[in-house]
Amino acid sequence: MTVLVLSGAIGAGKSSLTGLIAKRLGTEAFYESVDDNPVLPLFYEDPNKYAFLLQIYFLNTRFHSIKRALAADNNVLDRSIYEDALFFQMNADMGRANQTEVKIYKDLLANMMEEIKGMPKKNPDLLIHIDVSYETMLKRITKRGRSYEQVTTDPSLVKYYHTLLDYYEPWYENYNYSPKIRIDGDKYDFVENEQDRVIVLDQIEAKLREMGKI
Repeated sequence: MTVLVLSGAIGAGKSSLTGLIAKRLGTEAFYESVDDNPVLPLFYEDPNKYAFLLQIYFLNTRFHSIKRALAADNNVLDRSIYEDALFFQMNADMGRANQTEVKIYKDLLANMMEEIKGMPKKNPDLLIHIDVSYETMLKRITKRGRSYEQVTTDPSLVKYYHTLLDYYEPWYENYNYSPKIRIDGDKYDFVENEQDRVIVLDQIEAKLREMGKI
């Protein structure tokens, strides 16, 4: 049983790469619920009001996904619970959550992580992190067309997206739940370019072979 998790900023291409990996390796893909997320549009309208509710919603759905993934056969998740605290910490630092909400969130996350530790498989086998620049991030956000994500609709998102990218570097460096690999999402356009797609999938497969997972 091999469990792979992806990480990366909004628009990095996590869902696209998840599907490609699942197809290449014959695994099951687990996708983050976005289009049917009732809280996400509310958050973009009023982040100060809905930041806490959004993170609780995401934490709950990711907890269900990681439990299913760790209990099942080979699979890949386009985002996981390990990345969740990054978003809430950033929103708290931006003043979008009070200290009571921070404490409740951290306590809940700690309880969930303890439950995961009690499962037969405690951690994913590999984290696949997609690095992208702001320009690549914005291009993909624009292409997928969700109105509430567009900087043309809400110019304040420019700062939010830049801040998010800044938070990812220390998060990746500190991640220690499993081996990890970085994918250069600027150099390799695995979403649109077939040759780049093959290169990226070969990189991931080579890492898994090195680890003795395939």
